[in-house]
This record gives sequence, structure tokens and C-alpha cells, in this order.
Amino acid sequence: MKDKSEILQGLMKRLIGLTRPVAAVFMVTILFCLGRTSPAIAQTAPQTKSSGNAHCNVKSIDYKGWMQVTFNGHDYLFVNPKLAGKYLPPTQDHWFNYGGDKLWLLPEGDDDEQHWRDGSDLLDDGEFAFRKLSDGKGCGLELTGPSDSPTGVQFTRTIRLDSDSPHIAFRASMKNVSGHSVEWSLQSVSQYDTGNPKDPSSSSRDIWGFTPANPSSRYLNRYHVRTGPAENPAATVRDDGLFALHYSHLAAEFWVDSTDGWLAVVDGSSRYAMVERFQYEEHKSYPGKASVIFWTNGAQFKFNRDGAASVSEEEDGVSPFYMEAEINSPMCRLRPEEACELETDWFPTRAESEFHGVTDAGIIIKPLRAGMLENGKVKLAGSFGVFFQGKLVAHFYNEHGSSVAKLPVADVSPTNLVVLDLETAPQGKPTRVSLHLEDQNGLDRGALQEIPIRANENSPK
Repeated sequence: MKDKSEILQGLMKRLIGLTRPVAAVFMVTILFCLGRTSPAIAQTAPQTKSSGNAHCNVKSIDYKGWMQVTFNGHDYLFVNPKLAGKYLPPTQDHWFNYGGDKLWLLPEGDDDEQHWRDGSDLLDDGEFAFRKLSDGKGCGLELTGPSDSPTGVQFTRTIRLDSDSPHIAFRASMKNVSGHSVEWSLQSVSQYDTGNPKDPSSSSRDIWGFTPANPSSRYLNRYHVRTGPAENPAATVRDDGLFALHYSHLAAEFWVDSTDGWLAVVDGSSRYAMVERFQYEEHKSYPGKASVIFWTNGAQFKFNRDGAASVSEEEDGVSPFYMEAEINSPMCRLRPEEACELETDWFPTRAESEFHGVTDAGIIIKPLRAGMLENGKVKLAGSFGVFFQGKLVAHFYNEHGSSVAKLPVADVSPTNLVVLDLETAPQGKPTRVSLHLEDQNGLDRGALQEIPIRANENSPK
């Protein structure tokens, strides 16, 4: 996607935010620009013993730029400082990169009418109408864009916050508003800020993108370098099967035919991560085979007519520091008035540079270890980032698979790193342990890890 991505799905001058503190512990803020009217914010009041669940409302605010997602005081998304708070009319001659998050179409190109030329056109820079959404489960917004004649489509997007977690639900729809069939892939594009907060002239050295590589990939190296040098040390497929991309300030694009339905952007310096989840559709065709794309923005690597290589920055200075995480829908062939959807779910949490995967309950930072001590206790160790506030519960099983104990081991919150280093005393003779997350309502949100217990050890190794 080169150096694209303005805010949300099209330039909009009005600012909307959704904020929610849950049990007065963590705060999520989403700020959107939405047309040419007054700014607003949606907010959820803290949960108290007397008020029950948290609730949402919408009110006006001021914000320095366009879209931003803030969790626990940490800003995730890139906002172009040169264009923050500005609106420039669409033009075919230049694409305005405001930063933030947006919708996009694939395939790109100018070969024929079945490719989108992209840039600052009505689809990308048009005004979006909005309406508030609120119910007992949370609050949000519905955004409806203009009908775009060249592509024949219209975007609608809803963004919702849960009332009891920092989960953000995006539901995008692409409708055929023409009188003939069209075929496109709908894409979610997020620009993550990779700048060094202590030195605006440099990038952070510890930002990573992850997604599971496909063990049956149709790409030669289990990923495809579409832009930039083919041999790029920033990208690799690790021994554990994860495609890992270390941000470097070089323009490059990586296509991955991942089937597991998630990607993660991890900032080891600030110790925050964002996980984006989606539903992979196995028997459908994806654009260029890719379900996930990463773009690292930076200097351009080029060859001149004589074959000499060079690296150059943008004409007006150093290229902005950001990395795009992109999720593609399958190709959708739509008859007039038909629509297809792309659902993505974001889970902000805490992290460190080490990363070992994603589960329904959170991320694995240092894998769980379990050892049977000489005193008969089981020692548990590991670290995690969680998606929900609640408690971790260790489920113990014997050699026959029967449950012998279920013990709470830690109170947890998405705002804090979870570091386990403790001894437990389960009944029976456990040989296996599974670490589950139960939220504040007692709902089991799934296991972080399940592993065998090493026997006769002083500590797990």
C-alpha cells in the first residue's frame, strides 16, 4: 500500500472519540474525524458497585489530528504531523496521507477498471455520515461513506467498544451501488506509529509485526516480498512458525497467506501490543493469495537506468515513521445492491520484546513453565498480556485426563503485564496444567497455555 492511509475510511473533518474506563482501571479512546461539523467523543462511565455495568455516551472534544486509538495513555496509530488537523480537497495528482486507520480496495493499479488507482479520490477522501450506537453491551458509531462511481461501491463501517473490556469491534461493509457486477477485496489498513518518542528524527528500534506463517503456503518462502529488496533481513519465518517483521526505515511490503486469523504489532520499547483478529475463509480466493500484508514506510530502494542502486527519502524530507498492518477480505463478486463484510477485532494489551503467540485470552510473552517440586507443590512461571480484566485460574489434570484441581493464581488486567512466579498446592497427582482467564463476570475467556508438568524438579526449566 506504499505510503497510504489517511484516517478511518476517508477524510472527515469532524472528530469522534469513544472512551471507556472499566472499573476505573483502564481507558480506551478512539478518535475519528467525521465530516465538517463539531468534534465529539463517546465515553463510558466507570463501573461502580451501585451503577452496575459501564455505559457509553457521546460528547464534543478537541483533538490535534485525525484518528487515534489510545489505551492506558498509549497512542498506537501514526498521525502525520504535517497534516494533523488539516483538510485538503481530493485530487488525482496527489495522495494525502493523514495517518490513522481506514478502508481500502484491492487489487490496486491502473491497468484496467478492475484495478483501483487509489489516491485521494471520493472513496478515500469523501465525507462520511455517522450515527451513534448504544446498548447494554457497549457503544459505538456507524459511518456511511459516499457512493463511488468509478469503483461502483459504497463503504459502511461500525466501530463499537465493549462495556467490560478494551476490545474494539470493527464491522465493515462494501455495497455494490452500480447497475452491474463488481469484484473487489475489502481491506482494513492501520498505520502504527514507529517513531522514537524521545527523538522525532529517528525511528524506534523495537517494533515488530507478527502473524502465523502458513505451513502449506503457496509462496516460495512462506511470504512474498512485493515491494523492496527481496532479501530483507527485517523479515523471517521463525522456527515456531511465526512470520516476524522487525521494523526498519525502508520502504517494503510483505504479503502473507496466513490462515490463523490474527496479526500482532508489538512495541518492545513502550511495552504495548495490539492484536487484530479476523476470520479466515478457507475456500475463498484472496487478492494475490494474501490475507495479511505488512508495509514498512521509509526510504525507497531503487535502480536507475544504468542499474545502479540507490536509497532515497521523500522530496520534502525524511519519510514518516510508520508500519502498516493490513487485513484483506476474500475477493467479493457482487451483483447490484449486494454487499460483503469484513469483521476485525482489536485487543490492546501490554507486552515485551519477547513474543510467542496469541490465544483467545491474550498473548504469550514468556511461555508457561510448570514443575513438580520435591515438597509436592507445583511451581508456575511465565508472562503474558491479557485481553480482559479478571483472574487467571490453573486447571490441573492427572495422567488419565481427569480434572483434579482448579485454583485461582492471579488477578489480571490488560493494563498490566502478567508475570507468574509462584507455587501452588493442587490436590491429587497432576501431570498437566492449563492456564485460563476468567473475566469479571466469571466467564471463561479461554486458555493462555496448556502444558505438561515436569516431574521431580526444584523449579521449572
